[in-house]
Amino acid sequence: MMRVTSIDCMAAFAPFLANVVCCPQLEATLTILIGQSSKDTDSLSLNGTLAKHCLSDFEKILVGQGANEDLFKICPIRPSNLTDGSCPINDVSEFEHTADSANLLAACGKIDTLNECCEQVCQNSIVEASRKLAEKAYNLTSLDGSRMMSDLSTRVNDCKNIVLRWLASKLDLSQAKEVLRGLSSCKINKVCPLNFPNMSHVINGCNDGISNQTECCNGVESYVSLLQRQSFITNLQALNCAASLGVKLRKANITKNVYTLCHINLKDFSLQDSGCLLPSLPSDVVLDKLSEVSFVCDLNDNIPAPWPSTSQLADSSCNKTVKIPGLPAAASVQSSRHSVSTMNFLLLSMVYAALVIM
Repeated sequence: MMRVTSIDCMAAFAPFLANVVCCPQLEATLTILIGQSSKDTDSLSLNGTLAKHCLSDFEKILVGQGANEDLFKICPIRPSNLTDGSCPINDVSEFEHTADSANLLAACGKIDTLNECCEQVCQNSIVEASRKLAEKAYNLTSLDGSRMMSDLSTRVNDCKNIVLRWLASKLDLSQAKEVLRGLSSCKINKVCPLNFPNMSHVINGCNDGISNQTECCNGVESYVSLLQRQSFITNLQALNCAASLGVKLRKANITKNVYTLCHINLKDFSLQDSGCLLPSLPSDVVLDKLSEVSFVCDLNDNIPAPWPSTSQLADSSCNKTVKIPGLPAAASVQSSRHSVSTMNFLLLSMVYAALVIM
């Protein structure tokens, strides 16, 4: 787990694969480590002092294996994330006495990675178990209702970490990794991780009914080129990014479909290396003996970016009308391979170009 994490968070790649690969794997590894340690400690959390020391040691080990030195700036994990937070239960025996552990293990012992995000079988069981743990903190007859609901929400979120660690203690490493990364992909693929800088030049070029198509498309393409230098993203994230940008443009009174007009595709939103979109299902970086880094790109030919029909964003991960596979079809797979030194130069060049343009 540590070796996989160090490669997923490799120095040159971590900032560009943070949202999709590095941070989810980092969080999964920490969850599994605490979960597995509970077999000896009977505790599903660390105290504040121990959490600080453990996280520091954890970071040093990963950096020693080639991970980015700013790992916990890239992935905002703090010692408090390893504690029990406000969850009133962290003892294994008390957990199993309070939560319906049999139901939880049945729902989450093995998840259907493609359908879990929409059907939420495991996620609902986690919420139910977290709520039972959180409610142990209250004398329900003595608290104001509105105050309790607000406080309960915070405790339930903290208890989710306890539930995930318990699951990680009951599964073997490969199963735990699959479940945790699968659950993280549900959250990841619901939102666009890109930042949208000022788009006034796009708005100015495409307003007035797009009187000058060349000027409009030059502005759109220039803007999208800024977005694509930020990060690698998944195909479902690209759908959300296209929708987010489209909604912003529609709100600026640009009603014509500029994606079709200017031939904007989904892969245009991801960091450009032959138009690489990562598959929506979890994947890892591979480092071979020749110091070449590879990861799977989901090209899927050239899927046009969908122009939003309303001002509301849909959850693309559950949108059955959008035919985006969780894993790329064989004909659409490209294994992106680069030597570490070559990729360093490529990524640094892209960052420099983005800064110059901005």
